[in-house]
Amino acid sequence: MRRPNHGGNLAWAAAVAGCPPSLIWDFSASINPLGPPKSAIAAIESQLNNLIAYPDPDYRQLRVSLSQLHPTLTPDWILPGNGSAELLTWACRELSELEETYLVTPAFSDYQRALKAFKAKVREYSLLDHKRGEPATLKREFHSLLSNLHSSDSGLLLNSPHNPTGQLLNREAILPLLEQFALVVVDEAFMDFLPPDQQQSLIPVVQDYPNLVILRSLTKFYSLPGLRLGYCVAHPDRTRRWQEWRDPWPVNCLAVAAATAVVLDTKFQQQTWDWLPGAKWQLSHGLARLPGLQPYPSAANFLLVHSEQPSSQLQKKLLKHSQCLIRDCLSFPELGDRYFRVAVRTTAENQRLLESLDAIL
Repeated sequence: MRRPNHGGNLAWAAAVAGCPPSLIWDFSASINPLGPPKSAIAAIESQLNNLIAYPDPDYRQLRVSLSQLHPTLTPDWILPGNGSAELLTWACRELSELEETYLVTPAFSDYQRALKAFKAKVREYSLLDHKRGEPATLKREFHSLLSNLHSSDSGLLLNSPHNPTGQLLNREAILPLLEQFALVVVDEAFMDFLPPDQQQSLIPVVQDYPNLVILRSLTKFYSLPGLRLGYCVAHPDRTRRWQEWRDPWPVNCLAVAAATAVVLDTKFQQQTWDWLPGAKWQLSHGLARLPGLQPYPSAANFLLVHSEQPSSQLQKKLLKHSQCLIRDCLSFPELGDRYFRVAVRTTAENQRLLESLDAIL
């Protein structure tokens, strides 16, 4: 079985560990361990009888529901999708029409996939401090990016919080780029893990910049990756164009029902914001105490960890010893085999991982 490019491949992990997929402790996919919310399950169950009907192809009610997360926006600024990955595809189609696209690396492997699908000319811009061989500060690197910009007919694709480093980019650092690039696509898949007063989302300024596209995920925060649901925020002319490009009915009726319910689930949202800081502190400090491991600060629900041992070997040892799955970083070529990424789970799960690592290091 081929080594996976993404986290959460339980079939591959189970084959390595020699156990059923249900016994894998998954730290490779950065999914909220508190979910799915009961509100989502109830909404899905309530719509089972509607499987005989097609969804509304324009998703009018879903757009209205999603706009409740962003009260300054009207529904036509929002386009739901079959996960944010589907919407990334259409963003990369537009980026491919420009002279070139700056891609901030290390980057989620699907960025390259989608850009290559439309034969985009890509210029990679690394966030690594090459002298030290480790992630650099975003502030310094983006200042350099601004000073090195040579073309106004270029696009920019980045994410914040950044995957896989977990670093959060201040909104003020991106605003100048909106004046420099013809199209800026910002993936905010992990932004909702920060409480509202700590978020640095670009959504509050999107109406001022028709060249700005923001991608959001609902499946990570609400623990619904199997349902596939995301949305983009962009100028209505762009959302209408993307709607014309894609296949009809990309979002199924169960996903529509779940999304409509979870955006109103303020109890679950607060539970997540209350859980994450303490659980992340526990995992980060526990990892730092283990020999040969160095976790980096993160604003998201995952940690990037430098390892003196090859991460692919460590990954297999963990699976065989205790059925714990971590994410190697081989799909991030700049990082290679000396880094791995771990999701923050419950305190009990985090402790199991720490004890398992301690046993094999």
